[in-house]
Amino acid sequence: MRMQMSVLSALFLACTLFIGTVKASWAYMFVVNNGSIYVISEEHVDPKQIGSKIGKVTSYSDQEGTYSGNFSNRYPKGTEYFEIIGLERKDAIAVKEKEGVYIKAAYEGEYAGDRNGWSDFYPYVVFGALIVFITMYFLKKRMIR
Repeated sequence: MRMQMSVLSALFLACTLFIGTVKASWAYMFVVNNGSIYVISEEHVDPKQIGSKIGKVTSYSDQEGTYSGNFSNRYPKGTEYFEIIGLERKDAIAVKEKEGVYIKAAYEGEYAGDRNGWSDFYPYVVFGALIVFITMYFLKKRMIR
């Protein structure tokens, strides 16, 4: 019985490490507005070109992962987004860094971070199946005795 508990504990530990969170840095700085991702540039936008407010950062993280809402990996929660007069939102938006200072963010495409696919749940399915099979194995072995 002691051997079985050791094996079970080792398997549980291995599975826990397998599912652990991976922390990595983002490839580039960006903001997400209404499902669209915009890559932050170093280009300033003249305050005279700033149009109406179109959103703000609702969630921030500097660790790579899956997030929802108007997310940014550079700007804190509350940072505002604006239209740039003369440009479509599908081209670029302005991000307010501080009073009177706006940075251009170029449209990159649709942000897939809100969507969950099979690969997001795969480790949990494998872990669950492993626990079920181990439990069945030990129960069957107990019944044979």
